Amino acid sequence: MKAALVQLSVTDDPVKNLPVTLEFIREAAAGGAQMIATPECTNLISSDRAYQREVLHHEHNDPTLAAMRQEAERLGVYVLIGSLCLKTEDDDGRFANRSFLIGRKGAIRASYDKIHMFDLDVSETERYRESEGYRPGKQAVLAPSKYGLIGMSICYDLRFPHLYRQLAQAGAKMLTIPAAFTAGTGRAHWEVLVRARAIENSCFVLAPAQCGTHGAHEGRPRKTWGHSLAVNPWGDVLADGGTEPGVSLVDINLDEVETTRERLRSLFHDRSYEAP
Repeated sequence: MKAALVQLSVTDDPVKNLPVTLEFIREAAAGGAQMIATPECTNLISSDRAYQREVLHHEHNDPTLAAMRQEAERLGVYVLIGSLCLKTEDDDGRFANRSFLIGRKGAIRASYDKIHMFDLDVSETERYRESEGYRPGKQAVLAPSKYGLIGMSICYDLRFPHLYRQLAQAGAKMLTIPAAFTAGTGRAHWEVLVRARAIENSCFVLAPAQCGTHGAHEGRPRKTWGHSLAVNPWGDVLADGGTEPGVSLVDINLDEVETTRERLRSLFHDRSYEAP
């Protein structure tokens, strides 16, 4: 299978972001990609909740989702939409951060709502409270595909290894970790964590990312790390998207999953124990 990582540097305007994303998807398909993955927040990056309420849509009428489903069908490829920011029917008005696997005929094969919310004080001046605007998901998801089961996750989930362990032990051969990692935490932790999730679960990892500086209505630009990664089950980096928007193509042989699991059987050696 040939996979593609689409690295984006989105604005806070979904209308402007969509044609850029579609053009990269077409470029990836022209390069032979059968599975194309985009990053977290494919439709916009913004922390201005009032503005988001003006420009976001519910899943059933979201223009980005509709266009990407249509493009997947036209090109005959799988598209992993890293995530879309979407309205919900929740009483508190919080949004969903939702990932989608789109099949080759344009159908939604699976969707996953980000479980772990990015509530962090990165520094004295850099503070994030994702849970104030987004409600967490409650369900781990295995997505079916022609190439095998895919374990879905989003960004901050990366720091919770038990999620990936459960996905791998349930049959996942690929793990998707679309992200909009901050520049500071990305520099320190992004690659080592992505490689760790691949190694400890003997899985391929596709981790498309946002990059660059994202201007926003609230006046404080956000910087993301980039470096979209594809990693094999042994932990080798097969592709690194660097720091600019673009497409990274990578060949994936899923037979390597079983070969690696035969060599390193730690995925099956978990033991029960009493907590301290």
